[in-house]
Amino acid sequence: MSELIYHVATTADGYIADPNYIADDSIFLYEGDHGPDFLSDIREYGIALMGGKSYELGLKDGMKPGEPWPLAKFANPDLKHYVFSSKLNIESNEEVGFVKENAIEFVNALKQTVNQKIWLCGGGQLAGSLLDHELIDTLILKVNPVMIGEGISLFGSSKKRIQLELMDLKKYNNGVILTKYRIIYK
Repeated sequence: MSELIYHVATTADGYIADPNYIADDSIFLYEGDHGPDFLSDIREYGIALMGGKSYELGLKDGMKPGEPWPLAKFANPDLKHYVFSSKLNIESNEEVGFVKENAIEFVNALKQTVNQKIWLCGGGQLAGSLLDHELIDTLILKVNPVMIGEGISLFGSSKKRIQLELMDLKKYNNGVILTKYRIIYK
């Protein structure tokens, strides 16, 4: 079974975006000594999953419908993307699949049939749903040294209780902390 890794930037108070779904450099540090490590990590993934709102942000920033996330494509041109949205009306192509069906069933089947690391790169609601169904194996948080008080929660509206086993911890000069946990479901 493939490993599903939720690898995401977050604020110190657990938000992946502000209430308007903004996750730009007004909140997160994109430059710094953590950047090369992040690009290296992306090269290890074979599949990327994201929620529709995360994909829509890319479209607002100039990405064309059907294109993969530019940074991910730069770091790993072979990375296959799946976007989960019942609202986006974009045709799937070789690089990006648009999934309107049940995300839980799709991801469960994907984990059973592929032999690649799967990267959940965005979407708090999607992450919460996958967590509720115990489909996320590893949590990697790029914790930025900022608190915003409100926004899009790391796991959406999920209230699932889990334990985390710390596997790795790295501190960068700009204050970003990278934590890697194995998720332990009870």
